[in-house]
Amino acid sequence: MTLTREELRKLLLPGLAALALVAAGAGLVWGAQQSVRSALLRLAAAEADRRESTERLTRIAEEEREVKEKLDVYQQLKQLNILGEEHRLEWADAITRIRTQRELLDLRYRVDRQKLLISAPGKPANVDFYASTMKVELALLHEEDLLRFLADLRASGNAYYSVKQCLITRTGQAATGASIVPRLRADCEIDLITIIDRAAKR
Repeated sequence: MTLTREELRKLLLPGLAALALVAAGAGLVWGAQQSVRSALLRLAAAEADRRESTERLTRIAEEEREVKEKLDVYQQLKQLNILGEEHRLEWADAITRIRTQRELLDLRYRVDRQKLLISAPGKPANVDFYASTMKVELALLHEEDLLRFLADLRASGNAYYSVKQCLITRTGQAATGASIVPRLRADCEIDLITIIDRAAKR
């Protein structure tokens, strides 16, 4: 079918309008696609920010838990009086008190010079563990006297008492009706451990 020039002239305006509408529709589709792409990018960025914030909050909560645990340990050590310098006078007072309360017949001791056990790395400074070995000679009526002495010593605080060794021997003395005679003797080595936090001394 052949269109005349007059008919083509009449179709020109509707054709141009149709082309304009197609172009406008294409533009709207492209704009909608760009909006969707931009929204997806913003959503991905928001989700990444949320994940980062969640991870940061998790790290902060974990750090707070670790600090609380370390603070609890520090407070316990502080209550036991094992932080800082040695408490030799308190050690002597504790042994005198135990000897009196337990009515121990013969108790002798000597505390050696302090020595460094280990220096643990820390921030901002090292934590040093020191030990002074106490050698104890103790006359016993029975083995429980030694166990009570060690328990009283630990309960006195002022250091962490680590028993290295205890040797119990018989004295060979026979019991008499006139007086109480110790039949056992204990020779012990006990480490009195103290902790010095170098950061706290600054």
